[in-house]
Amino acid sequence: MGFGSHSLDIDPEAETERIVSMLRQTVRAEMRRRGGVLGISGGVDSSVVLALAIRAFGHQGVIPLMLPEKDSDPESEALARRVAGHFGVEPVLEDITLALEGFGCYARRDEAVKRIFPEYDAEAGYKTKIALARNVLDEDTLNVFRLIIVTPDGEEKSQRLPLREYFQIVAASNFKQRTRMAMLYYHAEMHHYAVIGTANKNEHMQGFFVKYGDGGVDVRAISHLLKTQVYQLAEYLDVPEEVRRRTPMTDTYSAYQTQEEFFFRLPFTTMDLLWYAHETGVPIPDVAKVMGLTEIQVQRAFNDFLGKQRATEYLRQPPVELS
Repeated sequence: MGFGSHSLDIDPEAETERIVSMLRQTVRAEMRRRGGVLGISGGVDSSVVLALAIRAFGHQGVIPLMLPEKDSDPESEALARRVAGHFGVEPVLEDITLALEGFGCYARRDEAVKRIFPEYDAEAGYKTKIALARNVLDEDTLNVFRLIIVTPDGEEKSQRLPLREYFQIVAASNFKQRTRMAMLYYHAEMHHYAVIGTANKNEHMQGFFVKYGDGGVDVRAISHLLKTQVYQLAEYLDVPEEVRRRTPMTDTYSAYQTQEEFFFRLPFTTMDLLWYAHETGVPIPDVAKVMGLTEIQVQRAFNDFLGKQRATEYLRQPPVELS
C-alpha cells in the first residue's frame, strides 16, 4: 500500500489480545506474581495499560496507584479517579510530597533556579519549568533547554539553561519518578504483584523517562506502540473520551507544560509518521511528498531522533557486569 497515514494503523482487537496474553504469560507463568501494580495519572497511556491489566488479571488482580505531589495538576488526580471508576477498580492514593521534601527535591531544584532568576520564590506563587525551544522542523537547532519561570502575576520569563543548573534541576526533579517507583514496588511486594510500566515507544526510544524511575518496571506493556497507536487502543478499550482529548502533559514541573513543549518538539501525529518512516527506511523524498514537508524538514526530524537516541542510550542500558 505504500507509505502514508495508514502506515500506523493497528488491529486494536488483535493487539489487545496479544498484550493481554503477554502480561499473563510474563507475570504469572514466568515471574510467578499474582497480578499487577501500575501508576495512573489521568493520561491516555496509563489508562490504556490499566484497561489491559484488568483484562489480564481481573479487577481483583490490579492495584492502580495515584502518586501526586504538590506540583501535580489537580486535574490529573481527578481524571485518574474517573478512569479507575470507569473500569471498576478502586485507586490507591499515595501523596509523595513529604518524601520529596525529605529528599530535598524542591529545595535543590529551587537553589538552581534562583541562580538564574534570583527573584524566584515558590512560596510566593512563582512557578517554573524547563523546555526545548522551537518546533524541530523550523530550523536546525540543538536540543538546548531553557528555564522558564512564571511570576504570580502570570508574566513569563525565559533564559537559556546553563549545564550546571540543568543537571541540578533535572537531578532534583527526578526524585519524583524515583519516589513513585519506590512506592509502586512497596505495593507490588506487599501483594506479590509485578510493576507494569506505562511508557510508550516515543518515550522509551527517545529517552523521555527516568532511569530507575518511571523506567524502573518489571513489564513494559506498550513500549512497542507509538502514541497514535496507543490512542487507537484507547478508543477500542473505551478509555473515557475526556482522557483521549486531553493534551499529553509532563506533570513534573509546577508551571503548565505539554510533552511536546518539554521534549518532543513535534505534534504526535506528525512525529509518529516521521518516526515510522525513519525506522523503516522510507526514502526522504517520499516522506516529504506524502507529508507535505520539505526534504530538509524531514532530515531535521530524522537528525533529532538520532540525536536523542544517542544521547539517551545510557538510560536504556542494563547494569554492566563481567561474564
